[in-house]
Amino acid sequence: MRGQSDPLDDFVRRTVSVEDAEKTVYVSGSGPAVVLMPEMPGISPDVARFARWVRTAGFSVYLPSLFGVDGAYPLAEARETVVRRACVSAEFRAFAGGGTSPVVTWLRGLARLAHAECGGPGVGAVGLCFTGNFALTMALEPAVIAPVVNHPSLPLDDPGGLEISDEDATAVAERVARDGLRVLAYRFENDRWCTGQRFAAYRALLGDAFDGRVLEAGTANTNPPPFFRDVVGCAHSVVTAHLVDQEGHPTMQARDEIIAFLAERLRTRPE
Repeated sequence: MRGQSDPLDDFVRRTVSVEDAEKTVYVSGSGPAVVLMPEMPGISPDVARFARWVRTAGFSVYLPSLFGVDGAYPLAEARETVVRRACVSAEFRAFAGGGTSPVVTWLRGLARLAHAECGGPGVGAVGLCFTGNFALTMALEPAVIAPVVNHPSLPLDDPGGLEISDEDATAVAERVARDGLRVLAYRFENDRWCTGQRFAAYRALLGDAFDGRVLEAGTANTNPPPFFRDVVGCAHSVVTAHLVDQEGHPTMQARDEIIAFLAERLRTRPE
């Protein structure tokens, strides 16, 4: 229910170590793996709801805890207790000129582990907001074959920038072209955190492989949690906080398109 925390008790809480760095990961489901990264300010009930939808569609969901309080309802106070902490963390590159966030190396390792455990042709990577672009840079891990970039907000101080080093940008573009990958992306129009300039930068890097879709701002949920109402302050989170859970709604269509994209890429195909 809106306003309540989510106990996440239908997920297995695991401690996963990659290159001697440990993080909590919530795992549930069966089938090919999808790494779903949380948006600010953490694994909210809305993020968990989306994870359950992906699970129900026939996937194993790996939901890493990267910041915030797991399962917490997003309050405006998180701006001081979570966002500021993440912005100065050595794991993230929140501002222009910082290059690729170091945490992506750990996430690539999680994708390798998930692929080894679940099998199939590869792994999906879904980023949201602060982690949106991570889904793209995770594609430097060969197991990642279905990247979904949702309303990427980094770098925070450059509306037309991409949170990626020049070297990684070149390598990602080469991999996308070589392996025929497609990158699915979503944003609301008039989103001040994920602008049209940013989508244009993705298209300049990836060409026609970048499938960027834009929803009208007026379709967003008008009663999101306090963090999104008071801190984010605009239509932003397409499949989580600003989703309208009504059949046929544009945000629900976006949810269905993402799941269809994952299914197309990740279902076992004959040799």
